[in-house]
Amino acid sequence: MSTTEQHGRRMRIPLVALAVLLVLVGTIVLVRAAGAQQHAPQPPASAGIAHTTAPAAPSGPLTTGRASTGSAAAGTAKPKPVRPTGPILSKSQPTRVDIPAIGVSSDLLQLGLNPDRTVQVPPLSKDSRAGWYRYSPTPGQLGPSVLLGHVDSKEYGPGIFFKLGALRQGDTVSVTRADSTVAVFRIDRVVSYPKNQFPTLEVYGNTDKAELRLITCGGKFDFSSHNYLSNIVAYATLAASHPA
Repeated sequence: MSTTEQHGRRMRIPLVALAVLLVLVGTIVLVRAAGAQQHAPQPPASAGIAHTTAPAAPSGPLTTGRASTGSAAAGTAKPKPVRPTGPILSKSQPTRVDIPAIGVSSDLLQLGLNPDRTVQVPPLSKDSRAGWYRYSPTPGQLGPSVLLGHVDSKEYGPGIFFKLGALRQGDTVSVTRADSTVAVFRIDRVVSYPKNQFPTLEVYGNTDKAELRLITCGGKFDFSSHNYLSNIVAYATLAASHPA
């Protein structure tokens, strides 16, 4: 991709990604017994104030058929070129994520779509790893690149993103890429959204910067439905890059 194409093109998330949080929530069906459970850190309540108005996430699995390559905000409308307002990197698949502030160091799985068009999530395992949703921009490209990770499970305890809610503005996230560069992002804010008030466009919509979204389950756990009631989203912006 030429520099002109890269800077003039608006990176977009497939419409099917709008259901990714619901898949994450549904995947973790049990937690440890209430008396033994260590509760994951939560972001401050004030962080949950949305900066833009956007529709809530769907309340059930997405049923739009095949995945769309259109913008979540614009539907099938042709997007207008965007002039990046910060550093931008060329396309290169991510291989590893490191978040020193919360002790995260993980190889990255590639996540695609399940046969029913829902978004894949990392497998529950003792070696909990994060994954990159491969239909989002690669980290450093224009737009929001999406990384997913579990918060915990009954069998294996805390997951790779167990402490995601403890991140604060200014903390760094380093993503190593296949081209031997490291994209360094700085956390802008960390938000806990009730599932029924999830601002889809704010999380997945087009941006004029290279950004990152780190997503996991959070909030209270509903033992009757076996679901977490919220999702934690960490927003970050590309600050720099360096050789691996």
